[in-house]
Amino acid sequence: MKKLTLILVAAMAVFSSGKVSAQGKYGADSAECIKYLSYYTEYFKQKNYESALPNWRRAYALCAPTASENMFIQGTTLMTRVFNQTKDAAQRNAIVDTILALQDTRLAYYSFTRKGDQKPLILNNKGKYMINYRSANAPYIYQNVGAIVDELGSKADGTLLVNLLQSSIAMYRENQLSADEVIATYDKVNDCIEGFTPKNETEEEDALKVKTAIETIFADSKVASCENLIAIFTPRYQADPENLALVSNIVKLMNSAEDCASNDLYLNAVTSMYKLDPSYRSAFGLYRLNAARGNVADAARYLEEAILSPDSDAATDAQYYYEMSAFCYKNGMRGKASEAARKAVELDYGYAGKAYLILGNLWASATCSSPQDKWARYWVAADYYQKARNADPGVADEASSSLGNVSRYYPEASEAFMYDLTRGQSYTVSCSGMTATTTVRVQ
Repeated sequence: MKKLTLILVAAMAVFSSGKVSAQGKYGADSAECIKYLSYYTEYFKQKNYESALPNWRRAYALCAPTASENMFIQGTTLMTRVFNQTKDAAQRNAIVDTILALQDTRLAYYSFTRKGDQKPLILNNKGKYMINYRSANAPYIYQNVGAIVDELGSKADGTLLVNLLQSSIAMYRENQLSADEVIATYDKVNDCIEGFTPKNETEEEDALKVKTAIETIFADSKVASCENLIAIFTPRYQADPENLALVSNIVKLMNSAEDCASNDLYLNAVTSMYKLDPSYRSAFGLYRLNAARGNVADAARYLEEAILSPDSDAATDAQYYYEMSAFCYKNGMRGKASEAARKAVELDYGYAGKAYLILGNLWASATCSSPQDKWARYWVAADYYQKARNADPGVADEASSSLGNVSRYYPEASEAFMYDLTRGQSYTVSCSGMTATTTVRVQ
């Protein structure tokens, strides 16, 4: 415990002395600093962390922060190992303080190096250490990780955004935050991920996962209940109905809430949004409004307008195509439902499994004329249910249940044989304006 305290005292001393520049890169005793830097570095390279630790401590106490950036990077690794080996709660808390102090010192001296701007990297790392070691303390995460997110904006790591939202929800459930404050946090983290510009396909996929997690967590929290949203935003809308940012936010939140598209606030907000900004977002809002009110033709028209907008990205189009497939299937527009579902599968972005389910349902309920085609519709449905199960674990149970239901309608082998059909044979079927090639199945 004394050694850990010494580290913190040494770090504070470096900041307060103001003599680093006068002492040179390595500090007042450069020879001793270099010696212990060399000792611990050699042990660290050999992964002899037990021997590296005491020499690192000496280097950290002797050297100026300018001596080596690795002193903070590798020191964090060493102190993390100490944390994992320590059982005492007070000592573990002191170690975490040391780890966070290392990030602060590195930030103060190495924000800009030959590697470029390292501030986002260092601050994101600091936030992750807070989450790793103090995630149980929701107010701590809300305050400290929130401050990092405020500073980084769209450069904040997805882990920080997700945990910040979770901490606000946890505090709401303990009556420490209002629904309004949680919604403001959701807006903040959502704006951060919306503003992120991915550099490659991997970053794009990761950003989508974060966005999906944020939306799922927020929806599951029930904080943004329709009742809460109406109570919070009705007076705001009435005070400033021409505020595009406000009405867009109202529409977005009410779209995410369950059964929240048939109230006056949504009607007014989505109408204002379309008037102020006739974009794919406002068109989608009008689709939701008309769908909730049973205006099928208008709903389909606005949704198609949203999809065809050149401003919507592929992820949004995938969502909208899935919405269209579900809406058209529900309202008997089988051709449009099938076409939209195939588009959703093609784009994917997490909607392929659900779209496969709809395609399976379309085939399972298709109208066919010949006996063999009536069997074949269930074979095609089974193909899609299997694809749904493989594409999305979230719909696996529903897909398996549907697969079990249609398999009951497979013919006996003797019946199929009467039509010159055998198990495993390829078969092309056309029903209800749809055509597919499938595989013969029998009981």
